[in-house]
Amino acid sequence: MRLSNLADYAVVTMSAAARHCGGGRTSAAELAAETGLPVPTVQKVVSKLSAAGLLRSVRGAGGGLQLARPAAAITLADIVEAVEGPIALTACIEGGECAIDHTCSVKPHWPIVNAALRGALADIPLTQLSKGAPRESNPTGISA
Repeated sequence: MRLSNLADYAVVTMSAAARHCGGGRTSAAELAAETGLPVPTVQKVVSKLSAAGLLRSVRGAGGGLQLARPAAAITLADIVEAVEGPIALTACIEGGECAIDHTCSVKPHWPIVNAALRGALADIPLTQLSKGAPRESNPTGISA
């Protein structure tokens, strides 16, 4: 599975917006400068994130963009679904066409797989994504 570029950009943009949490509002232009993404791309992502209720736009003096709820209450699943729609690995689950739909023995199992994937993404809060890079774990436990 691979996220679309737009979903990836949404995660990057939300991570940058979360770093402003508690420190006032920001703008799409500032988020673009911080992330290195083109301003039109950030504007498109901000529009989707706002429509999904993850970002809020405040007008007037001192206005700008801010998280619509605390960063700890926003998950990676929320961000991905804001851009991609419901998390589903196959088109048949969303009513898409499939040549073997009438004989498929796997189709009943896809909702379980999709729920597991969504659950894994929902376990990653925006607060974690907005921090610095995670340290690599040492699965062997052997120190160098």
